[in-house]
Amino acid sequence: GDDSLTLPLMALGASGVVSVAGNIVPKEVKSMVTAFKSGDVATAQKLHHKLFPLCRDMLGLSTNPIPVKAAMKMMGMDCGEVRLPLTALTESQLAELKTTLQRFGLL
Repeated sequence: GDDSLTLPLMALGASGVVSVAGNIVPKEVKSMVTAFKSGDVATAQKLHHKLFPLCRDMLGLSTNPIPVKAAMKMMGMDCGEVRLPLTALTESQLAELKTTLQRFGLL
């Protein structure tokens, strides 16, 4: 899923999400979806705007699931390595990911 589109798509009638970011920020993703479904659009929008930079900066680094697996590993979650034809993030990408996670308060 493209988490940056979750709320806009729900506003157009989607009923849920297949979330990538939910692997590292499950409470926030669930809260956004729950808020929207209960009619609290303002809270859903606030959460969307909070999550958007994380989704953009993390998922923009490489093909899914490469960045989320790297993020989970940095956060101490053992989720295994990516398998070919996928390859791990470069050192530069890992540094960018670390900065992103720190900015979001996850490291």
